[in-house]
Amino acid sequence: MGYNQKMYGLGSKRSIIREIFEYSKTRAAQIGAENVYDFSLGNPSVPAPAEVNQTIKELLETGNSVLLHGYTSAQGDAGVRSVIAEKINRDFNVGISLNHIYMTCGAAASLSICLKALIEDGEDDECIVFAPFFTEYRVFIENAGGKIIISQPMEKTFQINIADFEGKINAHTKAVIVNSPNNPSGVVYSEETVKKLCEVLTRKSKEFGHAIYLIADEPYRELVYSGVEVPYLMNYYDNTLVCYSYSKSLSLPGERIGYIAVCPKMQDCQNIYLAVCGAGRSLGYVCAPSLFQQVISRCADAKVNIDVYKENRDILYDNLTSFGYECVKPDGAFYLFVKALEEDAYKFYEKAKTHEILVVPCDDFGVKGYVRIAYCTDKSRVEGALPAFRELAKEYQ
Repeated sequence: MGYNQKMYGLGSKRSIIREIFEYSKTRAAQIGAENVYDFSLGNPSVPAPAEVNQTIKELLETGNSVLLHGYTSAQGDAGVRSVIAEKINRDFNVGISLNHIYMTCGAAASLSICLKALIEDGEDDECIVFAPFFTEYRVFIENAGGKIIISQPMEKTFQINIADFEGKINAHTKAVIVNSPNNPSGVVYSEETVKKLCEVLTRKSKEFGHAIYLIADEPYRELVYSGVEVPYLMNYYDNTLVCYSYSKSLSLPGERIGYIAVCPKMQDCQNIYLAVCGAGRSLGYVCAPSLFQQVISRCADAKVNIDVYKENRDILYDNLTSFGYECVKPDGAFYLFVKALEEDAYKFYEKAKTHEILVVPCDDFGVKGYVRIAYCTDKSRVEGALPAFRELAKEYQ
């Protein structure tokens, strides 16, 4: 054929989320954007904090052009990594240093690097994910040479089903990905769930005679409501790598900036960090964007105003449940996980389209019969969609 068929498959068919987003743009051009209730893409609607934009302006006006636009060290600027390590220690007291931090082009790069660093060629390594899960995990795991194993959640709560998880672990299990707050459900895994998860990982690592690594995917850590706490996994399990992104916490998804943090108590910590560096090199993920490394180092404690997300959540949850929808009330992120009003989520999605409502069917997320509503959008769109949601529900009554 002259080209990689697997890569052709990934390029010729977008993810379901992107397919819907592209349809939304076409439909908006036809009938007006205000008439399309697009809840497909997790693109933050809350602006970046004022200090972020002010910092960018100051850096460009007074900063050193080589520092801002030139290469940094492959793993990131040392000063930036020091600031990040200090913040992690201030928040979570884990004893991390700059030599445990690797700067990346966002969480996707962080995950890809970690999986490449851990999964060994020809070893039939497996990586467990917890449904519902971000669809691209499958792509990242398989591209690293691993096999994805899906653990089903507890019904209703969508917490991790510890019994199901333990039944999925075997001698080939190399890594486990935890995403909390979760995309697409908005669920935050409780401390009780985390402790049980880590107890199983500790016991199974000893049983099989090798470390099972925990990869914490944390782009939504700061997006939680009503004082909910998100356990920091390094404090519960030593063999943890944290993949962090500023896409949501600072509303900077297009700038592609984040980091990997390797737990200093990890077994063979220094060699794992060097494997991360090597994986970044092999994938071409070296020297994350220089300007935005400097920006985040100066805005380490900045946060977006999540009151807008909370208001949208409450409007949607309260109204949809009153219309007869069954919803998982999210404690974090900006997604509402809704049970489709018929068994086939794709058929429900198609029917919703006739009301100009665009939601994401979640079969590809590992859970059938649900759809995801991304409420990181204008309040006017949320409120404008309510009559359409009501009419959609009436069709099933």
